[in-house]
Amino acid sequence: MAKNAEIFICLIVVVSIVLLYIINKCVLNLQVVENPPEEYSWIIHGIRNILGYATLFLPGYLVYKYVIKTNYLNKSGRGVFGAIIRTCFGEDELLLVNPNSHSTTTHRTPLQDGLLLIFYFFGLQISYLSWGILQEKVMTQPYGNSPDVDYFKDSQFLVFVNRILAFFISAMILVCTRQPRHKCPLYKYVFCSFSNIMSSWCQYEVLKYVSFPHQVLAKASKTIPVMLMGKIVSKTKYEYYEYVTAVILSIGMLFFMIDTGNDRSNSTVTTLSGVILLCLYITFDSFTANWQGKLFKKYEMKPLQMMCFVNFFSCIFTAVSLLQQGEFFNSFMFMMKYPNFILDVILLSLCSACGQLFIFNTVSSFGPLVFVIISTIRQGFSVLLSCIIYHHEVHSLGILGIILVFLSILLRVYCGYRIRSLKQIHQSSVNLKDQQNLK
Repeated sequence: MAKNAEIFICLIVVVSIVLLYIINKCVLNLQVVENPPEEYSWIIHGIRNILGYATLFLPGYLVYKYVIKTNYLNKSGRGVFGAIIRTCFGEDELLLVNPNSHSTTTHRTPLQDGLLLIFYFFGLQISYLSWGILQEKVMTQPYGNSPDVDYFKDSQFLVFVNRILAFFISAMILVCTRQPRHKCPLYKYVFCSFSNIMSSWCQYEVLKYVSFPHQVLAKASKTIPVMLMGKIVSKTKYEYYEYVTAVILSIGMLFFMIDTGNDRSNSTVTTLSGVILLCLYITFDSFTANWQGKLFKKYEMKPLQMMCFVNFFSCIFTAVSLLQQGEFFNSFMFMMKYPNFILDVILLSLCSACGQLFIFNTVSSFGPLVFVIISTIRQGFSVLLSCIIYHHEVHSLGILGIILVFLSILLRVYCGYRIRSLKQIHQSSVNLKDQQNLK
């Protein structure tokens, strides 16, 4: 019985992949896809990417439905095939971890804590400030010598390079260090992996239509979409101060957008494309954070485990899509033609991977409050550096907008800290009264 089920699962995978591959090739050969209008090229590229991801999505979905319907997980034997299916769709599997279940707890002195915090602070600032500047350079600056200059346009290739390096780094750390047992079925990482890919793709693509400071301020102003997505995905309840600070933040972003304009907008279509991509970026990024938070809460995996498996699926998705579109060859030819681009991409990926590691270690050692403060400071530095290096103009109203954005974030952090402190004081007084009553 199990043998027949395994054969049928293989047929599902092979037939669906072949059919989707043929459909994708037919779509890619259409004239409008091969030579899309410049103003709307991002729409065509996005559809092409999603069709590539569907080559993995649909077979996986069909196999999942079959496995659940036939109760295959309880019937599968101890062979390799059954182990793979259980790892993908079953609970309580041990994945990429050291046999020892937990790392030993170390106690640090206040001096050690202070030095470690300084190290993480500068590590985060250097990693992500460098990443932001390199990101803007790769997507907006020409390569080559005038008049023979060229621009790199394949955002998905940059996502692939970033993700594959982050995967290898996190996987090596997981293998070499002690980690708690991993219980989350792998298919649940697919959703946040897809949204993470799409948010990163939109993040790169939008730099063709809006300036980097607009993108950074849009990231800072994604509080309201994150809250809405939190209510939808995780049923999260928010305090009143969170809504107030979200409104202040959005007003600040509006002031900045009105004042500075957009130095990449030469038409209404371009401006509209930039706004749509920013909205898509914020939507996908909001879903990613809330879905990952839901997995953290349910399965209690470590951040490095999340980083490893999300990046693993991201590598597979982007690699399959790039191979189907033949973009690997074009990107490699660009790299061979412009050696400076190779260095920029390697540095970009290293900064991204190192930044993720610093984030996870900061949250683990000092909590999310400290990380939010450091991240807020970093966003301010990113806007300032971009305006200096790439000569983006910011006037008085724009400066007021920036101040409102970052003040709202700091106010949000402070109010959250105060409310938690008051709750702890109240709980302590309640416990003290209970002890006195018992006496």
